[in-house]
Amino acid sequence: MANILLIETATQVCSVAIASDGNILSIRESHDQRSHSALITSFVAEVLNDASIEFSQIDAVAVSKGPGSYTGLRIGVSTAKGICFALDKPLLAVGTLESMTKGFLEAYKNEITEHDLLCPMIDARRMEVYTALFDDVGNMIQPTEAKIIDEDSFNDLLNAHRIWLFGDGAQKCKSSFSDKNNVLIVEDFNPSAAHLSQLAEIRFQLGDAEDLAYFEPFYLKEFIAGLPKVKGLH
Repeated sequence: MANILLIETATQVCSVAIASDGNILSIRESHDQRSHSALITSFVAEVLNDASIEFSQIDAVAVSKGPGSYTGLRIGVSTAKGICFALDKPLLAVGTLESMTKGFLEAYKNEITEHDLLCPMIDARRMEVYTALFDDVGNMIQPTEAKIIDEDSFNDLLNAHRIWLFGDGAQKCKSSFSDKNNVLIVEDFNPSAAHLSQLAEIRFQLGDAEDLAYFEPFYLKEFIAGLPKVKGLH
């Protein structure tokens, strides 16, 4: 029986869960922006307490590796690595778009039909999103990219497929696809640590762990800090 701690902080959602053999035992989530650093350690303690699992009984830690928020990913990965170092346990990394698609398939399994395409979207900036394209059973068919969305996006696919857009990046795409019936936008779907459970269990059974010393989140784009605004300097 594998007890895997699950951490999802790639977006504004801070989500922590504990799973046993891929089944969620306890979960804590917050949708408050910029709350990750304040909540993540208490969430870890709470889910373990709820599940009556000691720290020493954790077999692995799985973390959502990105793409997503630079700060959120850094907090989640550093927390996961710290726990793994302390317990000498393996670190499992799951792509954020992959886990979102897994969760979406489970939530909408009665509505997704053959030949539908699934397009998870994480908000980047302006009309740009981090996205990838998956088929109706969750196989990735177009790789992760930073994509600028406009009314011509996906035109080459819409004659043969319905496309589901979901995640916080999908919300800002409504105006671009308002006249396209084959584009289905789900606005209230968010990443969750629960979506990591089955994928993390598979990685654990395969021994597919990361190198703790060298693992870094998948930022996709380099972080660009804003220039400090100091009075009198230009």
